[in-house]
Amino acid sequence: MSRLVVRKTLAQVEETREVAGRADERGPLRKVAVCAVVANPFAGRGYVENLTEIVEASLEIGTSLGERAVALLGETPESYGKAGLAGTNGEQEHVNAALTSLFGNAFRDAIGGGKAWITSVTKVSGPDAMIDVPLAYKDEIWVRSHYDAFTVTVPDSPRPDELVIIAAVANRGRVNARVGGMTVAEAGGAS
Repeated sequence: MSRLVVRKTLAQVEETREVAGRADERGPLRKVAVCAVVANPFAGRGYVENLTEIVEASLEIGTSLGERAVALLGETPESYGKAGLAGTNGEQEHVNAALTSLFGNAFRDAIGGGKAWITSVTKVSGPDAMIDVPLAYKDEIWVRSHYDAFTVTVPDSPRPDELVIIAAVANRGRVNARVGGMTVAEAGGAS
């Protein structure tokens, strides 16, 4: 099995208590993003047809990022998302290879499950780039109250020959969400 060499990890935690001067009955919204900065084995090599090395190695990364995200959140997540950055000597497809279903299934298992597809976004960037990790309800994509994003920046990363792999979770939907649509309860959830 392939492994990705991790240079560093970083976690970002945000808690929102009120929006527009008002809290709601669900309590604070907590978001956690955990990032792994890894060496890109295909950086600078031009077009490479088979990206299996990254795909297979993402399984271990998905598990470790998911476990750390749940530990930092301190409760079972309701929402999740994933994102990635490829350094400029790589290509977007390299970081997409790190976020396929192998990564996604390992991430789901690590956080206690999820039935919905995991929202994601990737791009090529230089160091200190920001990326908005999309979030959605983990068991039903059509629960609008949980459509959200978490802006993540990883200082000094990605370097040209690196990938940044990001897993994010949240404990609930947006504070004061009120645009209608399917509720968590209608989707079979507990809220």
